[in-house]
Amino acid sequence: MSLAVVYSRARHGLDAPLVTVEVHISNGLPAFQLVGLPETSVKESRDRVRSAMVNSGFAFPDRKITVNLAPADLPKEGGRFDLPIALGIIVASGQLAEKSLQGYEFCGELALSGEIRTIVGEIPVAIACRDAGREVVLPMLNAQQAQQVPKVAVHGAEHLLQVHSFLLAQQPLPAIPALPLREQQHLPDLADVKGQAHAKRVLEIAAAGEHNLLMLGPAGTGKSMLAQRLPGIMPPLTEQEALATAAIYSIAGLKRNLTDWQQRPFRSPHHTSSAVALVGGGSVPRPGEISLSHHGILFLDELPEFPRKVLDVLREPLETGVVHISRAARQAEFPAQFQLVAALNPSPTGHHQDGRATPEQVMRYLNRLSGPFIDRIELQIEVPLLPKGMLSQHTQEESSASVRERVLAARQLQLARQGKANARLSGSEIADFCPLQQADARFLEDTIHRFKLSARTYHKIIKVARSIADLQQQAQISRAHLMEALSYRALERLLSYLKS
Repeated sequence: MSLAVVYSRARHGLDAPLVTVEVHISNGLPAFQLVGLPETSVKESRDRVRSAMVNSGFAFPDRKITVNLAPADLPKEGGRFDLPIALGIIVASGQLAEKSLQGYEFCGELALSGEIRTIVGEIPVAIACRDAGREVVLPMLNAQQAQQVPKVAVHGAEHLLQVHSFLLAQQPLPAIPALPLREQQHLPDLADVKGQAHAKRVLEIAAAGEHNLLMLGPAGTGKSMLAQRLPGIMPPLTEQEALATAAIYSIAGLKRNLTDWQQRPFRSPHHTSSAVALVGGGSVPRPGEISLSHHGILFLDELPEFPRKVLDVLREPLETGVVHISRAARQAEFPAQFQLVAALNPSPTGHHQDGRATPEQVMRYLNRLSGPFIDRIELQIEVPLLPKGMLSQHTQEESSASVRERVLAARQLQLARQGKANARLSGSEIADFCPLQQADARFLEDTIHRFKLSARTYHKIIKVARSIADLQQQAQISRAHLMEALSYRALERLLSYLKS
């Protein structure tokens, strides 16, 4: 038969759309034509496929070969189509029966020797194949990662000849080795942080409701230490969340090991990072730090040192949980449901009361942070210098394990009540799940108007109060919960003090 059809998958954002590789061999002068909107890396597969087939002992047809990658309007990039193109030529030239390809999809780049090299984005490919009801043949290293996807039939191959023998039912493909288990990573413990009981309390609230957190204080007070200990008190990822996070890491060319499969990501980009590094981009859109922090934590240290335009690109993802990237020829959407944790010194000299900077200089420094950006951070606290004698005391601090128990109990209440963390509640859901008594609602609204806060801040204070009540296992939000939530607006109080 001179026509063969092989199924493969492209890479488009976080999706893996189906690509039908059609190979037709006809009479005419020897030629190898590749159509279907292939990019340069795909066009170069003609030479890789020819050499791989010849060096593997297959006959390469001296006729006109036409390869169509359908759909024609979907851009194709990378070397992932080498393996299906080679198999299509083998079938179309009569060296393999077409029925042997039924029920399979193939992705893999070919070396000139016929070896199969790794591709990028094996997790989305495995998920798409599972949903389509087909088995997938991947390079061995990709198959190791893809086998973590539940209920999918994954096969790993290292050479074109192995795939040929497998399709002929002569011998099975090699068994996929289990992923090597790294030594279990021990997360930093809250017990290492001396004092700062107020900051630890707010860290617990942030973990319970997935609230954004900003820590304000002089250098050396433990802001970074506290942020690094947040993953240790947060609930583990669910299977669905872990799979979504692994898919993003997969298309970014990164790997997640079984030992950290359910551990929440913690990303800490340097303050010289660009806007594209944070939100993603490129001619072929790739996920940025906010998407790599999906279902995890994005920690921005030395916050005012980030360019203002870089921070402002975070405003929309903080609200919507997704980021849309548009380029001239490509558009992509990546999930970005992350928890922002930021730290900053209140002055360019380290402290606004050290006498080394005027109020105008401090204001100029803090004005690098736009009002709308700060408005999206629910918890703003001051982390002060430790009192004299605290460092030399040998007191037993509360461990992350005991704090995590309270956080898990609060999160279970939220999942049972509304199916999501408090920080993810919409405006209508706040009315349903966070009702206030009439007197408390009037008190909160009067406070918002008195301090000229936004309606967004009004709703965020209610959500923080809901998390405080959940930590105390209380069904009703009380005035005390609201007042505690209102107290966590340290940066706004500092700005009001500097203006006065």
